[in-house]
Amino acid sequence: MAISKPVLFLGAGAALIVVVAISGQDRESSASSPTGCQVVVTADVLNARDTPGGQKIVGKYVKDAKIDAQPVVENGFRKIAEGKWVSAQFAPPVEGSKCGP
Repeated sequence: MAISKPVLFLGAGAALIVVVAISGQDRESSASSPTGCQVVVTADVLNARDTPGGQKIVGKYVKDAKIDAQPVVENGFRKIAEGKWVSAQFAPPVEGSKCGP
């Protein structure tokens, strides 16, 4: 069964619109953090722990991911959310973020 050219073009156009819409949402959400603090991952893979320096891994982030964070650092770990901490060494604040000292 062959697909006609008009149907193929309409499908490709619809897919392009969806990709552009999704990309725009990602940019908007990363531009404004609810806490004003956003960090960028510099490690290839950054583990999120349940406590600062804890053993239990509760999430992973990949290099160059921008993450909303809390302006809280304890023992070299930045709080991302309740029960999620990452090494502050591998998650420096994005330029212009208000992540505190």
